Amino acid sequence: MPARKLYFEAIRVGDELPALAKTPIDRVQLARYAGASGDFNPIHVDETYAKSLGMPSVYAPGMLVVGFLGQLVSDWARGAQLRRYGVRFIKMVWPGDTVVCKGRVTDKWGEAGRYFSELDLWAENQKGELVLKGQALIQVFYSLEDENRQRAGQAPIVVNVARQSLSTQAALPALEAAPAKPHEKPAVAKKPSSGTKKAPSTERTKSAKKAAPKAPKKKK
Repeated sequence: MPARKLYFEAIRVGDELPALAKTPIDRVQLARYAGASGDFNPIHVDETYAKSLGMPSVYAPGMLVVGFLGQLVSDWARGAQLRRYGVRFIKMVWPGDTVVCKGRVTDKWGEAGRYFSELDLWAENQKGELVLKGQALIQVFYSLEDENRQRAGQAPIVVNVARQSLSTQAALPALEAAPAKPHEKPAVAKKPSSGTKKAPSTERTKSAKKAAPKAPKKKK
C-alpha cells in the first residue's frame, strides 16, 4: 500500500499534528549526533569539560531538537514540499529529558494552482516546559487528481482559496459575543416641580438689565 499523502483539500485550519514523543536523550545519542553532524563541541560530549564551564553536565545540541521538530512535519505532511522552516531556542535539553514535539495548522490558502499551509510548531520536555518554538510553510497538491495531472504534464487544478487564519477564526466568536454599545440618548431637562418657579438664568437677567431704558434724572 502506498504511503499516505497529505492533500490541501484535507487540511483544516486548527488541525493538531499528532504529537511526536522521542525517547529520553542519552549520552550515546549525543555522541552519535556529533559524528553524524560533524559538530564535535566538547560541551555536548565531554562531562568534565562541561562542568569546568559551570554546567551541571553536557547538554543536547540545539540542532538535534530542531531535527526532532522537522521529523514531526515530515511525518505528518507526507508528499509536501517544505518552503520555509524557522525556529527559536527557548530552553536547554539535558540528558534524561524526553522531548515531545507538537504542531498546529494556523493558515491555508491557494491561488493559481499552488496550495500552501502554515504551521506553528513547538517542543516540550517531560515537565511540559517549552524548549523550542518554530514555524513552517508547506506546499501541497490540491488532491490526488491534481497530483496525477501535474505528474502527467497537464495543467494543475485551479481552486482559488482565500487565506484562512486561525487568529481570524478565533476572533470571530469574541466579536459576535460582544454586546453592541447602546446609543447615547440626549439629556432631557427635568420639569420644575409644581408650586415652584424656575429662576431666570444669570445671562437672561443681565441682558434684561441692559435692554431696560434708564429713568431720566429730575431737574433741580
